[in-house]
Amino acid sequence: MRIILPFLAVIIFSCNQNKEVNEAYQWPEATPPVAEKKDHETGMHGDKRNDEYYWMADFFSKGPDSNKVVDYLKAENAYTDQMMEGTKKFQEDLFAEMKGRIKEKDESVPVFSNGYWYYTRSEEGQQYFKYCRKKGTLEAKEEMLLDVDKLAEGHPYYSAVGFNISPDNKLLAYGVDTVSRRQYTIYIKNLETGELFKDAIFPASGGSEWGNDNKTLFYTATNPKTLLSEKIKRHTLGADSKKDVVVYAEKDNSNYIGVGKTKSEKYIIIASSATMSSEYRILDADKPEGEFAVFQPRIKDVLYDIEHHDDKFLIVTNKDALNFKLMETPLNKTGVENWKEVIPTRKDVLLEGIDVFKDFLVVTERKNGLLQLRIQNVKNKTEHYVDFGEPAYAAYASSNPEFNTTNLRYVYTSLTTPNSVYDYNMETKKKELKKRQEIVGGYDPEKYVTERLYAESRDGVKVPISVVYKKGTEKSEKTPLLLYAYGSYGNSMDASFSSTRLSLLDRGFIYAIAHVRGGQEMGRQWYEDGKLLKKKNTFFDFIDCAEYLIKQKYTSSAHLYAEGGSAGGLLMGAISNLRPELWRGIIADVPFVDVVTTMLDETIPLTTNEFDEWGNPKNKEYYTFMKTYSPYDNVEKKAYPNMLVTTGLHDSQVQYFEPAKWVARLRTHKTDKNVLLLKTNMEAGHGGASGRFEYLKEVALQFAFMFALEGIKE
Repeated sequence: MRIILPFLAVIIFSCNQNKEVNEAYQWPEATPPVAEKKDHETGMHGDKRNDEYYWMADFFSKGPDSNKVVDYLKAENAYTDQMMEGTKKFQEDLFAEMKGRIKEKDESVPVFSNGYWYYTRSEEGQQYFKYCRKKGTLEAKEEMLLDVDKLAEGHPYYSAVGFNISPDNKLLAYGVDTVSRRQYTIYIKNLETGELFKDAIFPASGGSEWGNDNKTLFYTATNPKTLLSEKIKRHTLGADSKKDVVVYAEKDNSNYIGVGKTKSEKYIIIASSATMSSEYRILDADKPEGEFAVFQPRIKDVLYDIEHHDDKFLIVTNKDALNFKLMETPLNKTGVENWKEVIPTRKDVLLEGIDVFKDFLVVTERKNGLLQLRIQNVKNKTEHYVDFGEPAYAAYASSNPEFNTTNLRYVYTSLTTPNSVYDYNMETKKKELKKRQEIVGGYDPEKYVTERLYAESRDGVKVPISVVYKKGTEKSEKTPLLLYAYGSYGNSMDASFSSTRLSLLDRGFIYAIAHVRGGQEMGRQWYEDGKLLKKKNTFFDFIDCAEYLIKQKYTSSAHLYAEGGSAGGLLMGAISNLRPELWRGIIADVPFVDVVTTMLDETIPLTTNEFDEWGNPKNKEYYTFMKTYSPYDNVEKKAYPNMLVTTGLHDSQVQYFEPAKWVARLRTHKTDKNVLLLKTNMEAGHGGASGRFEYLKEVALQFAFMFALEGIKE
């Protein structure tokens, strides 16, 4: 259920028949599919709850209705294609327009690590990339480590992740998923000969970490059914992976686990973390066959993260600190009783994380909803902040693998500023723009306006809204506006640039992000007030932001659109039930809409990891509360907005059957004649199509749907 957030927001429209609407597009007279109903009791705590579309889960369980599921999804796809047939040429043009802004032959800014400059480059017409390096200097001969374009040939979906170079620079470990289910096979390549070792480790999470002996590899083994990260294993180069040693097994199935290394390369770290507690184990990386030691045993409702710096460990923790604080402890005394405060907790500042250097500490903080980078000189104890100078933006430390340097690499972007990579000298405070995302065909940020607004929620809380539109766009009741939000897991939706979004702005749309509770934009309490039994604050904040924008004459409900994906798709489902008349339309991307059924089934991938976010419905209080907002459970006989719902057959985070069941139930309950479409990517999962360009076809479908409803012609 945890989402891969769609960076570019898209929407769909809900038609209020009492409002003046330009019906430029004539929707075909087509009959939507009708899903079979089969009674299935799923309630508990004495509650009678019939899930008549439960059979749709049979595809992965290979049950008796497995083929029927595929047939139904294909029928829905055919219906969507039929309804959108008149926009086919427009979709093709939109795809070409968005693709045309992407620089096809491109190269990332090189990153220096352990004697080599590493970078990726892409070729014209190719969907993927090449992973390369140069030794010592950028003038050196290129060494292509991995040609992902070539590896992906013949695969409808291909993901290569977790590139991990051995300390001696001779070996590359990487993970591959060709199904889009986040089940990876780890391969090891000899960079001197170009040959693959026979080692092939499956199923794994994709990432790995080398011991300092250059032959020991630690990785996270996953459960093939639940997809949970269950064990950390140790693999010896050339050995049979079936005999790999388990160095840690997680007993709490509500925790995620992983393995990594401190920036100093001194310690291998095993992390075990749930939403509200964490625990680390450490091992000298020079002794990979040793025993891991617990850093600090997990404590209920206490999160902590660690990093090694010289003669101490630094700890970011929320122990007695709602907005987190920074602590330190000696290398040989890691228990909480030895922790000493370095940066105290503050009511108005969230301490998000740190990056360590030999002479500097970079602290990522969030204040008033905006990220800031705090630079501390550990030698002379001075500090300063990096200046960014825009009202709404996103800035974060990028890849900084080198420890002994005065240079900080960071990324800056805003609603009007394309992704920009900077090198910042932490001593001189001078910054150098290394690269700004090139928008092919030209882009002038001066032609666009960004604003920061604050809407008052019904309980008196001020909710930030980031807004962008093209200069000359009139704010009025006839102006189309897309409102996007996520609002879960403490994930903050910072104001960032999207070249595809220009296709909306240039056609007169206003785009807005509602920074609703459930995220962490305004500090840790912002998250605490949007989860578990306070989850409805997320929905109410979004609705109140929409009403504020209408009141301020940015738009009207006849031209207002909403979009969210995954857990943000839950938000879309909730607002469609709570205030269906408020929206011209809704786009729900891979939406988490059947909260009760999913959270009751611990065999579904990742369910148990989510108990701290949504609650465990085996507890009657949580069951009862979930049922009051779960979109699938609250579909009623009434008019609903125009809706476009997307999913992926191989989705491991929000299973395809959730949106499929929701659409099927909506079809039998909705009393309006508005459009309801379901589009399933039969070859992808939660993040949609792989490759640089294929996903744009999905965006083009969504935009064309929006433009059809708004009366914007090709």
